[in-house]
Amino acid sequence: MAVRVRFAPSPTGPLHIGGVRTALYNYLFAKKQGGVFVLRVEDTDQTRYVKGAEQYIHNALEWLGIVPDESTNTGGEFGPYRQSERKDLYVKHINELVHSGGAYIAFDTPDELNSLRKAAEAKGETFIYNWKNRAALKNSLSLSKEETEDLMRNGAPHVIRFKTFSENENNNLTLHDEVRGKLDIDISLLDDKILVKQDGMPTYHLANVVDDHLMQISHVIRGEEWLPSMALHVLLYNAFKWTPPVFAHVPLILKPTGKGKLSKRDGDKFGFPVFPLNWDNTTPGFKEEGYLPEGLINYLALLGWNPGGEKELFAMDELINTFSLKAITKSGGRFDPERCKWFNQQYMQHADSSIIADELEKELKNKGVENNTVDRNRVAKLIQNRLTLLTDIWKEADFFFITPQDYDEKAVRKQWKGETSEILTSVIEIMRALKEPSPEALRSQIKEYANANSIGLGKIMAPLRIALVGSLRGPDVFEICSAIGIENSISRIAAAIKHISG
Repeated sequence: MAVRVRFAPSPTGPLHIGGVRTALYNYLFAKKQGGVFVLRVEDTDQTRYVKGAEQYIHNALEWLGIVPDESTNTGGEFGPYRQSERKDLYVKHINELVHSGGAYIAFDTPDELNSLRKAAEAKGETFIYNWKNRAALKNSLSLSKEETEDLMRNGAPHVIRFKTFSENENNNLTLHDEVRGKLDIDISLLDDKILVKQDGMPTYHLANVVDDHLMQISHVIRGEEWLPSMALHVLLYNAFKWTPPVFAHVPLILKPTGKGKLSKRDGDKFGFPVFPLNWDNTTPGFKEEGYLPEGLINYLALLGWNPGGEKELFAMDELINTFSLKAITKSGGRFDPERCKWFNQQYMQHADSSIIADELEKELKNKGVENNTVDRNRVAKLIQNRLTLLTDIWKEADFFFITPQDYDEKAVRKQWKGETSEILTSVIEIMRALKEPSPEALRSQIKEYANANSIGLGKIMAPLRIALVGSLRGPDVFEICSAIGIENSISRIAAAIKHISG
């Protein structure tokens, strides 16, 4: 069987990282099996449609490297890939289902159904529209053919419901899920779900099943919130006399506390993003917060999937080669913001330094800093191992481009002694005499000076760092000197002596 999977989000807002992980699992499985990954937009609920959401989904998946083989953007032989453009297909198939007796037309008004629900609640019961009461309600099963045709001819508002179960049928349905295993469902307890709404648009259930069949989807990999719908979908397949796909319902991504599904409110509360990209210029995503897509993908893959062994860092190709539906866990994965940052840090250390240099250049432009004497690429390499997020760049690199105007008081009190000015004045003379302004040459000369004058290196290095940086931070001091230039270094040291000792 050719493997074809789909990710089918609704364009009702930004793409949550739970949806990203579902898309990722579909993508990994398809690529592992040499199959096709389809992106289908499920926009049948036009009341919840949000402008820009569909493009956001495309942009987010592209940034993450989860590129669909077929979609509304790329096309394909099974299109259209936007459900609102497939209405004729749903009408055709629902008419066939009504004709075969698998579905029926219901004319009950919302007010009538609300009255029935309230009456049931008053008795401590729950109203369910199903085999037990459908004959007493207003539908094409309880009405005569003439009455039904008359109502339809006069434009009576109606929906189409699925005939889930009849009294003379076997009420047990055995299902198999690749993650959950065997499931036995008593279908006599299910309601007759609406398949077509009063506005003529199909519900998720009808459109989903018809599209999956027509698009030849072989495996449905989706979130566990859809597990209760699995029985209905299999029954629909059976009613159409189609072969159901293989189902795999993946666990939820949980709050950092481990209790309940991760939400945007959790991100707001704990201070981390839950969307891949900025949404509506008000909610920054992982990209804007400084995450690399590779690190985020690696972390999300392991939230609900256990490849076994001690290995934690997987490039996309390694994820594809290792991925298996059998290794998806039943229990939800707790989202740990610090753990996510750790993964990002690992990828930052191994990223191409040109990525760091490009971001640094953007920071310089944003802050209006014009300094053409310092090599951005060199600075990027010096700070790379100190970064957790791309947004840390300016915090780690600012002093390379901006001379400190003040100095960390605590560091000065601890490190700047009575003899410091004299020592740093000697360091200035050493720098002026250097024939080769390399870090190695400067290191050698400073050590030679310290040994000759019986001065501990700490009495030189800490004050020198304060003079160059303004505090006790940054990479190797001699690398800093070389990067900003000897003349700039001398100027900073002299300014610090004057400011602090003066």
